[in-house]
Amino acid sequence: MGQLIVQDFVTADGFAADTNNEFKAYELLEGGTAEFDRAQLEWLGSVEAMVLGANTYRYFVEFWPTPASEGEIIAPALNGLRRHVFSRHLKEAPWGDFPPSNVESGDAIEAIRRIKRESAKDIVLWGSLSLGQTFFAAGEVDAVRLVVMPIGQGAGRGVFPAGHDPALLKLVDVNSYDQGLVELSYTVRKQG
Repeated sequence: MGQLIVQDFVTADGFAADTNNEFKAYELLEGGTAEFDRAQLEWLGSVEAMVLGANTYRYFVEFWPTPASEGEIIAPALNGLRRHVFSRHLKEAPWGDFPPSNVESGDAIEAIRRIKRESAKDIVLWGSLSLGQTFFAAGEVDAVRLVVMPIGQGAGRGVFPAGHDPALLKLVDVNSYDQGLVELSYTVRKQG
């Protein structure tokens, strides 16, 4: 059975989106992130599927399955993942020249439980803050990887739902990379 891992980039003050629900902090980094990208590529070897909300899907599909991503070392691994797009409105979710994504339009909790049961390796959720918060609230998130960027934003949206247990996480690893990126890896303590 696969584990659901939430991986999000966050600012140093803990925001995964700005007040317009967009994440543009990555654009403020000067220089490349080759060291982080190599580590990400290695980690993706343990991942089988990605889970995206409709808005993050629209953002990803404009870049990853297109010629614009050709210089990105993680593009082949990312494009090779099985994809599940959670949306009540999308009828299909194409992915460039790759097989289309599966559209999950029913109950999100039932769907993620099925995806976890059907997966031999891990599942990653990127962005998709509302969907992630739904999965946190239901106790379906198994691990969190926060990539902290050396940028202060001042306001915005966080990764975790309001009212979550502050003792929910257990730190298991810390890695620092180029451009001042620091990845904090946590397991999520099961409640009850």
